[in-house]
Amino acid sequence: MRRKPLLRVRKTGALLVAAVIAFVGTVPLAGAGWAWAPVLLVPVAMFVWAWRAGTDVYADELRVRALVGSTEVPWQRISELAPDSSGQVSALLDNGNLIRLTGVTKVNLPLVLAAGKQEISQAQPTDGGKPQE
Repeated sequence: MRRKPLLRVRKTGALLVAAVIAFVGTVPLAGAGWAWAPVLLVPVAMFVWAWRAGTDVYADELRVRALVGSTEVPWQRISELAPDSSGQVSALLDNGNLIRLTGVTKVNLPLVLAAGKQEISQAQPTDGGKPQE
């Protein structure tokens, strides 16, 4: 039995529209001859990736989905969730590995943490141990 995720985070829907437009654009090329038919596979793969790729949030784990396959990470193994300079969020695991959470940005990170019933804590900058005034 498949469980339903508490929250599904996906890439923008504009990628789906772009894949459809790319498919429509390649149809005349593929119609020129059978040798060009494999060109249709590129926008189809792009559509499937945009539809499938993302992060599913469950109470006990995160599931990061890609074009093919997925990675399941229990919340207990996640040491830290942090955005990088581009705003994409990665999970630092207890073994030191880093996993990018597809579709999760610093904007929707609080929603992901709330859905997973995880505490939100702010990292305190280190300034040599001096108290803030």
